[in-house]
Amino acid sequence: MDGKVELIDSTLTRPNGIALSPDEKMLFVANSDPEKALWKIFDIQADGKVANGRIFHDATPMVGQELKGLPDGMKVSKSGIVLASGPGGVLIFKMDGTLLGRINPGEATANCAIGGDGYLYLTSDMYLCRVKLK
Repeated sequence: MDGKVELIDSTLTRPNGIALSPDEKMLFVANSDPEKALWKIFDIQADGKVANGRIFHDATPMVGQELKGLPDGMKVSKSGIVLASGPGGVLIFKMDGTLLGRINPGEATANCAIGGDGYLYLTSDMYLCRVKLK
């Protein structure tokens, strides 16, 4: 490491949440912009370079449909399930970007964490919540 900051992607307008895949070969980034509410994924190459940025999931059409929140905090489970706060709570994805479902606490959700106790913890406006995971 030379201590220099390297620009990876200048197209993200409000990059916010960030997570790595369990094998640390993929980087996920949330973009908290209502006009471009999406998550991108990048490959982390063997030499440490980040490449092949692409849209993981675009939630822009969900914004303004009475689903509070924007892409923000995220975690990736050991099994590769992506849990990402966004419109309507915490969205649950497969590693290929397929939306599996959503946990909607009724308020905008900012962040989430996976506990060693089998719970998903989330912050949702004025609430701190948890949900038992399977």
